[in-house]
Amino acid sequence: MKFTVDAQDAHCSARATTFITDHGTVKTPVFMPVGTIGTVKTVGPDDLLSVGVQIILGNTYHLYLKPGLEILQKAAGLHSFAGWKGPILTDSGGFQIYSLDDLKKISEDGVEFRSHWDGSSHFFTPEKVVDIQRVMGSDIMMVLDQCIPNPSDLDTARHAHLLTVRWAERSRKHFMQTQNAYGFSQYQFGIIQGGIYQALRRESLSALMDIDFDGYAIGGLAVGESTEIKNAMTEFCTGIMPEDRPRYLMGVGTPLDILDAIQRGADMFDCVIPTRNARNGTVFTGNGKLVIRNALYKDDFKPLEEGCGCYACRNFSRAYLRHQFNVNEILGLRLATLHNLYFYMKLVNDARQAVMGKSFLAFKEDFSEHYRSGKV
Repeated sequence: MKFTVDAQDAHCSARATTFITDHGTVKTPVFMPVGTIGTVKTVGPDDLLSVGVQIILGNTYHLYLKPGLEILQKAAGLHSFAGWKGPILTDSGGFQIYSLDDLKKISEDGVEFRSHWDGSSHFFTPEKVVDIQRVMGSDIMMVLDQCIPNPSDLDTARHAHLLTVRWAERSRKHFMQTQNAYGFSQYQFGIIQGGIYQALRRESLSALMDIDFDGYAIGGLAVGESTEIKNAMTEFCTGIMPEDRPRYLMGVGTPLDILDAIQRGADMFDCVIPTRNARNGTVFTGNGKLVIRNALYKDDFKPLEEGCGCYACRNFSRAYLRHQFNVNEILGLRLATLHNLYFYMKLVNDARQAVMGKSFLAFKEDFSEHYRSGKV
């Protein structure tokens, strides 16, 4: 993967980078909307492009179950099937399997789990997860890893990290021996585990770097630990991660979480927060969150956010969106989603411009002050 560091802030670890895939160029910091089952809920590919989305995320576990590999192969991969021509990153399904609780069984060979759809039994090995993502045709695929909750004890964290490394070795070997049938390049990222223990995180990254991946992700955070611990572990990991590869912090997060992570040197982020919150009637603004269902907006004819350039804010009022939600119209979900995605894309783009201008900390301080004000 061609990767360049475009700028490094002079006062912190924040950086702006660029990487190139066969489906397009991605400039970081970048937020990837979650399209778990081949769609970012309520919006289409043209909508994503209109708000500035560069790359989306799909999920191996969910797409393997439905529509299944046969359909994806006949469609010539996920890009064609979903109508999205830009880059796609696919998670390995490790986090989804982690969340299944008693529906899974982990062994050295892989993970046995039961489908949440019909209870049918399936088995993922590191090699099978690579094969599935070859069929899906994502630009960036993740290795199978074992995710654990935080805080977990040292022995649990060590076992998960060592198993993840052994799976990563198998994943990389199989990746190097295979290719997709669609004629374009795919890249593979390793996932750093180790819970909240710096020594384990260092061991994990060292082993993954010896294997030599195209990029590295910080896994196992945003799963129960405090913001302070998450930030400390992020800073520790980015401080020892290679400078010449993308750094992906998985599953993060809120606007302030993202800025915290950018400050500490992370490049890539994904989370369901902007889209899930939108469908529940909560929108993000520069002055904090706004719950559009609230009665105080019933005759408020201002846009969701003054000065916002999204389609919803340019054409509709708070009163109209509140009406849409209160009568259960799908349009309300769609408009709120478009706004939140626009907000997130603008946030990371503004962060990039601040890094390029060596002024990220001042930008973050100003954004955080207004965001925490709650003057929506």
